[in-house]
Amino acid sequence: MGIFSMFKKGLKKTRDEGITAQMDEVMETYDEICDELFDELEEILIMGDVGMPTAERIINDLKKKIENDKITQVSQVRETMKDIVSGIVWGGSYLRLRSKPSIILVIGVNGVGKTTTIGKLALRLKEQNRKVILGAADTFRAAAIEQLQVWAERADVDLIKHGEGADPAAVVYDTIQSGKAKNCDVIIIDTAGRLHNKKNLMDELNKISRVIDRELPDASKEILLVLDATTGQNAVNQAKDFKEAAGITGIVLTKLDGTAKGGVVLAINNELDVPVKFVGVGEKIEDLQPFDADAFASALFDAKIPDDDREITDFITNDNSNKNEEE
Repeated sequence: MGIFSMFKKGLKKTRDEGITAQMDEVMETYDEICDELFDELEEILIMGDVGMPTAERIINDLKKKIENDKITQVSQVRETMKDIVSGIVWGGSYLRLRSKPSIILVIGVNGVGKTTTIGKLALRLKEQNRKVILGAADTFRAAAIEQLQVWAERADVDLIKHGEGADPAAVVYDTIQSGKAKNCDVIIIDTAGRLHNKKNLMDELNKISRVIDRELPDASKEILLVLDATTGQNAVNQAKDFKEAAGITGIVLTKLDGTAKGGVVLAINNELDVPVKFVGVGEKIEDLQPFDADAFASALFDAKIPDDDREITDFITNDNSNKNEEE
């Protein structure tokens, strides 16, 4: 299944019940473009978890484009909004894994699908012929360690773990040593995502980072935040807190298929200036997909699958910069 098909499936609720359906319904009630139409479209965007700042940006851009392009037909507004959305969302789906080994730190609060994401990502990296090892550094919960063990066995990758309550930095140290000894390409670390005390979280991640910098000073490092799309604006608020506390290089947005408010993707891109690198559009392994801005915008506004529906199999770059930024 190609990326457009995947996004079509993942955004079905948003398209059929959420933003897209509501915009179509509103536009059908207007014979001409007017301020009242803009107001209703902005309200729909806000209610669809796009957020006030992003909704205002979209509507302002829409007004300018309609004026500049001399658009007069309401029927053209939909396609114009699609173009604007394509300009707001951006890819950044490539993982920058230049060194051997490279490090991926995965953070996120309980229940967002963090452990599942790690397992799926490990499998996808193995499909790219990368040798992967996992580190269970979320030692706050015994269940987190057990769940990661299940995924490690399913992905057929090694797992380094200590007992519940162990020092997470010690787990990271042992994982790095094992990863180097076994000539692994990628080390994925599951870290705690508790936000009730940001100072503790920052202290813990800083300690882990110091271990990594000491043991692998030249390693590429990705810090991926896993968010649950069904929580809407709460996911955006979580991302702001984590960005402040930990610094993040990319976001994995899970359960996109479970919400009619897929507009949260726009809010994350626009308000945080952090790329969405992967999205979860189902429970299967292949349902963890690299994010594609064009596919997202097309699936959001158009159920038709284009002729160039393609699979994204290469989501890793050895370059120091982001591929999408270079383009």
